[in-house]
Amino acid sequence: MHRHDHSSEKNLAFVTILNFVFAVIELIGGVMTNSVAILSDALHDFGDSLSLGISYYLQRLSKKKRDASYTYGYRRFSLLGGLFMSAVLALGSIYVCTEAIARLYAPEPANAQGMLYFAIFGILVNGLAALRLRGSHGHNEKAVFLHFLEDILGWVAVGISGIVMMFIEVPWLDPALSLAIAFWVMWNVFRNLKSVLQIFLQQSPAEFDRANFNNQLIEIPGVQSYHDLHLWSLDGENHIMTLHLVLENNLEFGVHSGIKRNVRSIAEKFGIHHVTIELEAQNEDCVSCD
Repeated sequence: MHRHDHSSEKNLAFVTILNFVFAVIELIGGVMTNSVAILSDALHDFGDSLSLGISYYLQRLSKKKRDASYTYGYRRFSLLGGLFMSAVLALGSIYVCTEAIARLYAPEPANAQGMLYFAIFGILVNGLAALRLRGSHGHNEKAVFLHFLEDILGWVAVGISGIVMMFIEVPWLDPALSLAIAFWVMWNVFRNLKSVLQIFLQQSPAEFDRANFNNQLIEIPGVQSYHDLHLWSLDGENHIMTLHLVLENNLEFGVHSGIKRNVRSIAEKFGIHHVTIELEAQNEDCVSCD
C-alpha cells in the first residue's frame, strides 16, 4: 500500500507541473488562433493547476499515520482531494458551457490550421498525463484522470473543428462540440461526486456480499450468531468493520483468540483489513446495540 501511495504522489506531482506548463502554451495559442475552445481550456487549466497542487498536497497528507487527532489516520484527506477536484471540474464545465453558448449566438472566425496544430499537441500532452494516471483506484486520482480525459476530448473537438473549418466555414462547430463534451464531463463528475459522498456518509461498500459473509461467519466452531455489524470505508479502498459475536456457552477462554483470528481471516477475503470484535455470551444483554 505504501508503494501505491508513493506512486500516486509522484504521478500527481508530474501531471500538476505538466498541466501548468501546458496552460501557458494554451493561453498563447488561444489568442493566436482566436479559438474559444482553446482560450476557455487555458483559463480553466490555470485554475486546475492550483487544484491539482492542492490534490497533490492532500495526497501527501493522506500518508500520515494515525495520531491522537485522527485515530484512523489521514487517508480521508485523499478523498477530500477527489471531492475538491470534482467540484473544480464541475465549475470549469459550467464556465465552458457559458462561453460556448455565447459563441453559438455570436460565432467568430478562427484560425483553423492553428487550431489543428494545437489540438495535436494538446492530445499528446494530456494523453501523456492520462497514461500516468491510468488504472488509478483512489477517488482523488480518478477525479484528476477525469480532468485529463476531459481535456483530451476537448482537444479532439478542437481538431475536428479545425479540419472541418479548413474546408467549410462553420464557426459554430467549435463551441457546439465544446458544449457537448462539457455536458459529458459534468455527468461523469456527478457520478464521481456521488461515490465520494456515499463514502463520507459511511455507506457500506457496494461490493460487500453480506449473505456470503454471514454463511462463512456462522460456520466458525463456537460461533452461535452475530449482530450489530457496522461496515464503512475510509477512502473507497480501506474498509473498517465492527461486530458483536455471540459465542456458545462453556467455551474455554483460550478458544476466543482462535475465533477472532478466523473472523479476521474471513474479513480479509472480503477486502476488510481492520476489524473490531466484541465477544458476548448467550443471553447476554447487548447494551451498545442500536
